[in-house]
Amino acid sequence: MAARRAELTPDALAFLDHSTGRNWTFAQVNAEAAAFAGGLLGLGLEQGARVAILCHNRAEFFIALFACQKAGLILCPLNWRQPDAELRPVLASVGCSAILHDAAHATLAQALSDGQPCIGFAAQGGFDLHSTPPPPRRIDDDAPWYLLFTSGTTGLPKAVIQTPRMAMGNAVNIAQHLGLSSHDSTACFLPLFHTAGINLFTLPVFLWGGHSHVLAKFQPDDLFDLIATGRISHFFGVPAIYQAFSLHPAIDDVDLTRLRSYACGGAALPAEVIRFFADRGAVICNGYGMTETGPTGFLLDPAAALARIGSIGKPQTMTEARLSGVPDGQPGEGELEMRGATVTPGYFGNPDATASAFTPDGWLKSGDVAARDAAGYYTIIDRIKDMYISGGENVYPAEVERVLITHPAILEAAVIGIPHPKWGEVGAAFIIARPGHDCDTDALSDWCRARLAGYKTPKSFHQIEDFPRTAAGKVRKPLLRKMLP
Repeated sequence: MAARRAELTPDALAFLDHSTGRNWTFAQVNAEAAAFAGGLLGLGLEQGARVAILCHNRAEFFIALFACQKAGLILCPLNWRQPDAELRPVLASVGCSAILHDAAHATLAQALSDGQPCIGFAAQGGFDLHSTPPPPRRIDDDAPWYLLFTSGTTGLPKAVIQTPRMAMGNAVNIAQHLGLSSHDSTACFLPLFHTAGINLFTLPVFLWGGHSHVLAKFQPDDLFDLIATGRISHFFGVPAIYQAFSLHPAIDDVDLTRLRSYACGGAALPAEVIRFFADRGAVICNGYGMTETGPTGFLLDPAAALARIGSIGKPQTMTEARLSGVPDGQPGEGELEMRGATVTPGYFGNPDATASAFTPDGWLKSGDVAARDAAGYYTIIDRIKDMYISGGENVYPAEVERVLITHPAILEAAVIGIPHPKWGEVGAAFIIARPGHDCDTDALSDWCRARLAGYKTPKSFHQIEDFPRTAAGKVRKPLLRKMLP
């Protein structure tokens, strides 16, 4: 992929790295990746060997990604937010043969290496480990290219196989929706151990010949500057990012209309946040996907973004979707299932998990309940596992959460089901107050009962400062249970 891009536009910019101040052309990315691929193979690594990487966002991550593709190795991005004790079983599950790292994570990398090669980024950018590039090889579209570990909301994270076919399928889905061209640009700031950091939209923009501004991590002021100066054309963020933007004191000083598109995923974006940005000229399109779908499966078209708030749109070009138990093309409700070029072949070294993730006829089971309307638009109702039963009635926490965040004092809400001696289960709501507000939790029950059926109204309310979250901004609900009194 890097070689073909370098052939087409060698002198065009691929990455502008804000941490190092170095700009990389496509030719430079390809040359550095080829030399680094030779260096990795010179260590004695054989094709299929796993190479871990621990780093904040840097252009070197993508150089390592393309080097592994050239060498037939498998890159394994590690979550730098996790301590040694949590990362060791992750590494053991895939058996890494080397660890790449930036300066900030050198100590952690050394602690995890257990005698395996530890390779840091060069002071001037790139890698010091160079050797003769390997001969060009035909890439197997369906062979593992890199592994992404599931967020681990329950149990040990699984290693989701990512392939070149998935990357190209995702890029097609993104490009046809956004109308990507080589003139486009984006900001790479979401963590690169997560699919959003790689694929929304940095890798698609690279494959289409555009460039990315690489920020070490989420830095609101720097992102505002990129938007205000018109240096990026497309932006993707998770709901927590848009919430942070909406509360930023400079939000009304930035011309949001300079961008061609805004998109959101990872969780549902509250309606009031969508309207907040729409009032300022920024139409945010919700989407849907999973690490297992590369990730883009659905995107809502801009023309429908305000008329269909809450919808994830329609399946994109390279993705097929269906609802279990619902006839093809008919409106209805059921578990969302997907197949197509963007869908993973499975979990690395875990055939049992792979088998349980797919239907007998080869569709990936999302674990989400979704609804499809007569026009073909989909809406996510909730996670199947999050549903609880109160007094014999099914309760979807997402429905309750959508009501709670309409309260003027509530910024975010999360609801879980907990055991109850009479009703079987009842809801426990965790809420984050808006800045300058304090929620009267005693009055929230009556407020909810005016808007929800009694069995849907949470039995208890707990105000907290913030939620435990995954890298995608999703609330880790199992950890909320541990916060109950």
